[in-house]
Amino acid sequence: MQRTAPIALEDGWEVVGRGVDKLEKLLEGEPEAEGFKADEYMNIYTTVYDMCTQKPPHDYSAALYEKYRGVFETYLKQRVVPTLQEKHGESMLRELCRRWSNHQTMVRLLSRFFNYLDRYYVTRHGYRSLKDVGALCFRDLVYAAVARDARDAILAMVKKEREGEPIDRSLVKQALQIFVDIGVGDLDAYQSDFEVYLVTDTSMFYKTKASEWVVNDGLPEYLVKAEECLHREHERVGHYLHPSSEPRLLETVEAELLSRNETELLEKEQSGCAALLQDDKVQDLARLFRLFQRVPNGLLAITAIFRKHVEKEGVELLKEADQAASERTEGKKDVCGVVEQNLIKGIIALHDKYATYVKDCFSINGRYNLSDTLPPPTATPPGPHGPTSLFHKALKEAFETVCNKSVCGNTMAEMLAAYCDNILKKGGSEKLNDEEVEALLEKVVKLLAYVADKDLFAEFYRKRLARRLLFDKCMHEDHERSLLSKLKQQCGGQFTSKMEGMVTDLQLAREHDAGFADYLASKEKPLDIDMSATVLTSGFWPSYKFVELALPAEMAQGVETFKEFYAGFTKHRKLTWIYTLGVCHVNVCFDGKRTYELVLTGALQAALLMLFNDEDKLSYEEVRERLGLPEDELKRSLHSLSCAKYKILLKDGDRKKISSEDTFSVNTSFSDKFRRIKVPLPAMDGEKRKVVEEVDKDRRYAIDAAIVRTMKSRKMVPHQQLVLEVVQQLNQMFRPDFKVIKKRIEDLIAREYLERDKENPNVFHYLA
Repeated sequence: MQRTAPIALEDGWEVVGRGVDKLEKLLEGEPEAEGFKADEYMNIYTTVYDMCTQKPPHDYSAALYEKYRGVFETYLKQRVVPTLQEKHGESMLRELCRRWSNHQTMVRLLSRFFNYLDRYYVTRHGYRSLKDVGALCFRDLVYAAVARDARDAILAMVKKEREGEPIDRSLVKQALQIFVDIGVGDLDAYQSDFEVYLVTDTSMFYKTKASEWVVNDGLPEYLVKAEECLHREHERVGHYLHPSSEPRLLETVEAELLSRNETELLEKEQSGCAALLQDDKVQDLARLFRLFQRVPNGLLAITAIFRKHVEKEGVELLKEADQAASERTEGKKDVCGVVEQNLIKGIIALHDKYATYVKDCFSINGRYNLSDTLPPPTATPPGPHGPTSLFHKALKEAFETVCNKSVCGNTMAEMLAAYCDNILKKGGSEKLNDEEVEALLEKVVKLLAYVADKDLFAEFYRKRLARRLLFDKCMHEDHERSLLSKLKQQCGGQFTSKMEGMVTDLQLAREHDAGFADYLASKEKPLDIDMSATVLTSGFWPSYKFVELALPAEMAQGVETFKEFYAGFTKHRKLTWIYTLGVCHVNVCFDGKRTYELVLTGALQAALLMLFNDEDKLSYEEVRERLGLPEDELKRSLHSLSCAKYKILLKDGDRKKISSEDTFSVNTSFSDKFRRIKVPLPAMDGEKRKVVEEVDKDRRYAIDAAIVRTMKSRKMVPHQQLVLEVVQQLNQMFRPDFKVIKKRIEDLIAREYLERDKENPNVFHYLA
């Protein structure tokens, strides 16, 4: 039946009011209250609908909106607030949670009654929704009255839990949800009314705990407690705190337990960071890293201690090596450099140990840190690889200090070259399989990265490589190429270009040997001796001293024949014969019965012995005239044959020195239990000095080239900038001395490559 007269405000509200009264009785739990039936609900909804759709002046939408607000205000003031003010502590929290739940039910049901008002009137005028109006009424009347007491009750329960007492976590979670919901879409109320006070209480609580623990506990025990606290706070967020509180909460705990006491903790005498490193406490070190990487700049002090400790252990190794070298007796000559070899082994082991520490302990994904369940720190990790890069840098700085000190008068560059030689040559002291050799070479190259004078290593290594290649001492050519590949990757192609050329020369030499054998087979008259020659490219190999030698006829015939053979390959290359290199095998019969095979170094010893095929006795002057050798080389060869271990020749006078008055003859009574005897030449004095001089010379050229290269591209450069750019260019191979750079600049000015600016003498111009 269609309605004819409009509904008056008082009449309509009387219908709605009866529904409101019934709802309040339901919420209060009165026994006679019953739920809403469908016709009751439809009657209230229809009344609100009609009152909102009547034509003005009978459209009561605005009045209903205000009455809706008034319902909540009246109920909250008269029923809810007085009840809450009568209770305290946890009982008040429970009542608050119950009242908030009832309030949400009341908002939900009343919003349904006034649904049409919410859909049209509120939307059209941009007012707050009915749900928001209900929440704001609770905020302004109830929350404002009890928020402080509720916060204090929650904080008291949190403190009880931190002290180890059980609490009703679900109650705390429900109470805190009120702080979140009351913000109507934002967390301002939660943060300003609760979180700020939570952080303050947390700071005070852990400050007190830290002051006790730092006095009574060692660093490992303290770290265990600190980590447990962080995990408990992390779990607390999961149990009842809002997730947004976690960063500030953990930062507060970290600040009080870690940042505030870091120096005192790390420097504890018996259990500090240095003690953990000394005692190899890897689990504690990993925990130390896990915790302090969460603190801004928390790892700087730890990395400083780490670097200092590693450097100290490395320097101790150097001191022990120096002491061992000084204790050598003259009767125990350290021919193989045992002390230096052991030192390199010790430094490699030291590097392996602390590189493993960096990988397993001082890395977020390290072996001992995989079980960490805490969220990542909010502080920005330093370096491209996170906090671990700080420890890589500390390890690098420590080993740069260790690897650039001299031991026993030898630089680390020289000792590394000798160590590689010992690994790669036949008969070395290291007996290793292929995998072990490769692993060891990889470690040597890692150590080389810390050495400043890489060019010095390159020259010493090239000298030793040359001896291995020329005297067939290479244990395995694949290992030689593998090391060169590693060095090339570490130091660049220019670093290994000459060494690679040396290996290539030996490959070509094998092909020449086969070709020379075929060439000899094709000749009608064979050679009187078996001979092979190795052709070296002078630019690749170390510089060798050329010695004039009058060869015996048999050897001269072989040399001329090889020249003819090689001329068939090229006419544009000149062969210079280095008689001090190579190996000669000479068969000698001293007593007419037993024949010995003498393995001689170079052609000098062989040419000297072959003189005694025709003469029983020769004076020093006669030998010198027939061979045409310089005096130093002649004395060296004669000494090896008459004064060393094997007395192949007998001499008059002092048996330990060679004199121009001596006379030499074959030792016909010579005998030895071995049929094959190696007769080495005495080591030449000053070989190391010559290598250093050659490197210094090459450095001067490199500095000149860097200066000219910089000036050519810039045309005009201030002195300080020029020096810095030259250092930057050359730093990968060696550390140029500023004084040397200054001298080279002056030299280039004298040679008219550069000139000083007429107005400013500290500025240079390039002269094209």
